[in-house]
Amino acid sequence: MPITNQQVTEYAFLQQLYADEYFPDHVVDKGRAILLRLCERIEAVRPADLSALYVLTEAATEEFNLLEAEFEAAGSEIETVAREEIAEDFWFVASVYGFSGADTEELIAARDW
Repeated sequence: MPITNQQVTEYAFLQQLYADEYFPDHVVDKGRAILLRLCERIEAVRPADLSALYVLTEAATEEFNLLEAEFEAAGSEIETVAREEIAEDFWFVASVYGFSGADTEELIAARDW
């Protein structure tokens, strides 16, 4: 399902990670794909409230948890810069879909990075 939200289609996800050689692009690409799939799910499901949104973001956070091993295998990790960038992009997604009151920590509560 193609994403219809123009703000999302024009947004540069994980921009700081792409700009830093410490984070391998091929792994960052997978993180970007996770965020885009989250947007697709939000557009398909149209969560009615924050609780429903948090269910979707929890699944996406779990995907990032699995991606941590790939960062490590490539000599990198989801460290402070990456954590903040990922969290900001989760909040961006929530806000462009009408959930600007979402709690960033709650959006990524399932994280283990």
